[in-house]
Order: sequence, then C-alpha cells, then structure tokens
Amino acid sequence: MQLEQQLRNKLKDKDILLMTHIVLGYPSLDVNREVIKQMVENGVDCIEMQIPFSEPMADGPIILKANQDSLLTGTKVADCFTFAAEITRQYDIPFLFMTYYNIIFKYGEENFFQRAKECGIKGFIIPDLPPEMGKSFLELADKYQIAPILIFTPTSTDERMKKLSTYGNGFVYCVARRGVTGKKSEFDQNFDGYLARCRAATKLPLAVGFGIQSKEDIEALKGKADMAVIGSRTIKLVEAEGAEAVGPFIAALR
Repeated sequence: MQLEQQLRNKLKDKDILLMTHIVLGYPSLDVNREVIKQMVENGVDCIEMQIPFSEPMADGPIILKANQDSLLTGTKVADCFTFAAEITRQYDIPFLFMTYYNIIFKYGEENFFQRAKECGIKGFIIPDLPPEMGKSFLELADKYQIAPILIFTPTSTDERMKKLSTYGNGFVYCVARRGVTGKKSEFDQNFDGYLARCRAATKLPLAVGFGIQSKEDIEALKGKADMAVIGSRTIKLVEAEGAEAVGPFIAALR
C-alpha cells in the first residue's frame, strides 16, 4: 500500500522517522491547525489524528481527558472528516486516523472507509479491533487502499506477532510497554529483546509508541525501530505553553 512506500522513501534520508499524535477538537480545531503546522514545518514525517471517543481504552489520563473535553465541546465525526480533507490538501505527509471501532461501526464501515479515502487518509489505527473480528474491515482496507495498522505488545507471542503481520499493512505499531499511553518507557535489555522479536515477525516498518518523550528516547530507538511516536508529551506541552511551543520541541528531537 501507499503508506508503507511513503515511509520507506523517507527512511532513505533519515535514521528514524517521527510520528506525532493529536486529538481532533482538543483544545479546538483551530489549535489543531496550528499544532500540525508547527509539527510539519519542524520535520514530523507522519501524523496520527485521533477521532475522539468516550471510552478510549488504550489511552492514559492525558489523552483520555483530551478525548472527553473534545466531545464536550461538540466535536463530531463529520467535523473530523472535514478537517482531515483540509489538512491532507495542505501538507504532503501521510495522515492517519486513530479511533475505536464503535465509531466506525456506528458510522457504517464502508461509508467510513469511503469518506476517509476521499479525505486523503492513508491508514487506520483501531486498538480494540482484533483482526479475527475484523474480516469486513480488512477487506475494505484492501478495497480502498487504506493501511490497517496492527499492534504488537510486549505480551504478544512470536506466533501471534507473525499472524498479525499477515493482516496488517503500512507499518506495525509496537507498544513500548504494558499499560496505557503517557507514562515514560524504559529502554533496557528486555525492551531490546522485544523489538528484536518484532523485527523478526514482520517485514513492515516498525513504529514504537507509548512513553516516548525526549530526544534521548528517540536516539535509543535508532537502529532498532523505523519510527518513533510521540503523543501525550505534545498534548501536555500545548496545555502548558500553547501551540507555538510545539515547533521548537519537535525541532529539538532531531
């Protein structure tokens, strides 16, 4: 699919790529616009845009609050599609949707895929949809050429990883540790062994997320992963210092 090739083309010039995460509508779509501008202008390679959901089971307190606050201000799925269409026209990097399956189910699977395709979305991350329960989802992903991003975790067996890799496309999202987003991860021998298992299980690029917060974290991933994912850290930064603080932070990660 197109997403994998876009990332591999970028890897020709970089040791490791950087993906960031925003929650659409938090604190507002206007702030989202400025944050994305800051991110892209300072070298982010891919952006994961979360459609807010009331019960985001994989997310820690920071992103959970962002989801809830966005919903309280009235952010709708339709708003997210309109915003995505605007942003993908403006910036020449891959944009993904991250959300939970109930959003897609309620919208209608094929309608959701069709609208996302029209909006220029390159991939979906749906943490609560095992591929065995997503046959129609995977068929639509192939039909609309939108990459289904599957997830490895430290508790995944080698056999499970290999099976998941047969369903996924674009890249594999490797969760750095057990638990939810937001808490800092430790990159020790156990982690290195985990990433080696991930690498052996798939030919897709590896992205590592959950607890990536600094340049030192990203440096520790070089040679082991293809992309680092930063989420909660930038949300906290916007809350504390405003959208204009994002650019210098991203620039300092390189």
